[in-house]
Amino acid sequence: MTVSDLTQLMSKVSTKGVNDGAVEIPVEARRLIEKLTFAAPEDIWQALRESLAEDWTALPVWARNLAFRLLCLQRPDDAENLGQAGADLLSFGPDWDAFAGQLLARSEELKKDR
Repeated sequence: MTVSDLTQLMSKVSTKGVNDGAVEIPVEARRLIEKLTFAAPEDIWQALRESLAEDWTALPVWARNLAFRLLCLQRPDDAENLGQAGADLLSFGPDWDAFAGQLLARSEELKKDR
């Protein structure tokens, strides 16, 4: 049986017993992840706009990717959100260029259908 990359990563951050060698996530990062997980899409969108307007490079790539991903999952037919998410991913590629292309293509499709 092969263990997926995602399962391996989950294992590395899991807390087995008393943090048996697990990765410690800084409190601020943990709070952000928890808040983002249950945030309304309009709150995520507002926070992204404000954060990126303040200092476009300050928000870590993992945090922006997570925020845009959750936003797009909650609003899969919002052309503006999908386009912004795709453009943002292109800024930090090339690892995510294929995903960015899919988001941008979907955004354009939705704009045509209006």
